[in-house]
Amino acid sequence: MAVKKGDKIKVEYTGKFESGEVFDSSEKHKEPLTFQVGSGQLIKGFDEAVIGMEVGEEKEVTLNPEDAYGPRNEQLVQKVPKEKLPEGAKEGATLVVNLPNGQQIPARIVSIDDDSATLDLNHPLAGKKLVFKIKVLSIE
Repeated sequence: MAVKKGDKIKVEYTGKFESGEVFDSSEKHKEPLTFQVGSGQLIKGFDEAVIGMEVGEEKEVTLNPEDAYGPRNEQLVQKVPKEKLPEGAKEGATLVVNLPNGQQIPARIVSIDDDSATLDLNHPLAGKKLVFKIKVLSIE
């Protein structure tokens, strides 16, 4: 039985950069990843990669940014008044920014000067090619 859109499946995975450095894995979370295929819970390339796989099958896929977290968008790098930062905020730290629609997104502090701070609202993996090793454990 092959995985198809709408199936709830369980997978083991390892996510790496092209350099081989691991950035995420099911082992790190100490449990397999369970999700509904095609529901938009995961990045497009991962979601599409599992379609047609069978239980016990393993494969490795390389995803371009368009199929992962998208390209970097320089318009998402913005200056804000320094007083908007929480007390004790430091360069390199990540804050949670509340958008007008109620959504919360992470923002990395790129730099802080006397009166302003530069925030990067891009996803940390935006613009990167990602390599995933995926093994299907079960199809429900």
